[in-house]
Amino acid sequence: MINFKKEDYLLIIFILCILSLSLAYVIQYVLGFQPCNLCIIERIPYGLAIVLLTINFIFKKNYVFYNVLLLQIFAFSIIISLYHLSIEQGLLNESTLCLSKNIDLLTKEDILNSFQTLKVSCKDVTIKIFGLSLTTYNVFLSLIIFFISIKTYFIKNNGKK
Repeated sequence: MINFKKEDYLLIIFILCILSLSLAYVIQYVLGFQPCNLCIIERIPYGLAIVLLTINFIFKKNYVFYNVLLLQIFAFSIIISLYHLSIEQGLLNESTLCLSKNIDLLTKEDILNSFQTLKVSCKDVTIKIFGLSLTTYNVFLSLIIFFISIKTYFIKNNGKK
């Protein structure tokens, strides 16, 4: 197996996060597939990781702290992705998080406009690539980044174990 320095692994995670978020926004805004609420929540760990790694690259201190935060961020990502996948597969029922949009309906026009907005259910898969939903890919990617973060955690600062 190839052994990179800690900074190289963190750069790989950074690139994976940017590519993942970029692909999600292309699918939403260019291809026109609307995400459900859980799909939007699944983007949060990638954004947090980008911010965290940017700070890490700027200050280059306390790698252990950043690694622990990355592990927590992607542990959350795995949990929320598995939850979403279990809803897609029919193992769990949709929660109110999937169904609500928090719309304040004050006027008649607001009520009419709310009927026109497309509400995507968390159990409905809007796009599949090679027969797998994007949530399934998110589970795999979150696991990969989680394990890279574990490997990075155990690398000493000089690049050797």
